[in-house]
Amino acid sequence: MNLDSRIFVAGHLGLVGSAIWRELQARGFPNLIAQTRQQLDLRDPRAVTEFFLSQRPDFVFLAAAKVGGIHANNTQPAAFLYENLQIQNNVIHAAHQSGVRKLLFLGSSCIYPKHAPQPIKEESLLTGPLEPTNEWYAIAKIAGIKLCQAYRRQHGCDFISAMPTNMYGPNDNYDLETSHVLPALIRKFHEAKVSGYPQVTCWGTGTPLREFLHADDLARACVFLMQHYSDEQIINVGSGIDVSIRELAGIIQCVTGFQGNVVWDASKPDGTPRKLMDSSRIFNLGWRPEIRLEDGIHGVYEDFLT
Repeated sequence: MNLDSRIFVAGHLGLVGSAIWRELQARGFPNLIAQTRQQLDLRDPRAVTEFFLSQRPDFVFLAAAKVGGIHANNTQPAAFLYENLQIQNNVIHAAHQSGVRKLLFLGSSCIYPKHAPQPIKEESLLTGPLEPTNEWYAIAKIAGIKLCQAYRRQHGCDFISAMPTNMYGPNDNYDLETSHVLPALIRKFHEAKVSGYPQVTCWGTGTPLREFLHADDLARACVFLMQHYSDEQIINVGSGIDVSIRELAGIIQCVTGFQGNVVWDASKPDGTPRKLMDSSRIFNLGWRPEIRLEDGIHGVYEDFLT
């Protein structure tokens, strides 16, 4: 990418897309292209094709997706599978048709088998059953990876796929019905503090181990990969450090200032026991995360308050 490149960020208002947008702006790229959901429905193949043929972006960051936590995936399986297939199929195909120079597709760590060896290497893809609570989203993402690989093989398209770990950051979703664990806990602890509740009830046992990466770190990784990576093989992007959900709750309790008790509801699902990705490939290329989890959560809580 150079400064006169036309760059389309699909999903520029979301958690990851907005971080990529901020990173590109900070680096001085002037020709950034964005469309809101009202301006361009990425589920509409004709509209997407017309947009690509008229705007002719050189580079595409595909960060648009229907996303949510365990509860959302369990209750909306058809929507998670169908809508994500629509979005990525339309964007990837239109990128090929319009001659996009390079596309980065963002997958998810949930693509890996539930009991994949830890830390999870890229080669673990499709070696075992998925975690049932989010398999619909995972299957859509796997299809997106394979579509990028197929266009690379058949048409020579420089389409690459990055697999980020669990994300958090500004512009996150704090809806308790559809959010992921970290933003959900921030809202729970904050509301308990404000309302003077004596306790907060958290889902599961608190024992699962999870890895978290700030969206600004992922954005730096995405720009880095767009400039330095070109391969059919997917590439993991993580922090290399995991914490238990119980530890995470403790950090958020301290950051929000909640003084009450924390109760764990073991009748609720835990999800995958451990999910730590092996990010040695991108580390060896020269990229490293910069934001410590505690510092990142402080910043996110300030964002939540505003």
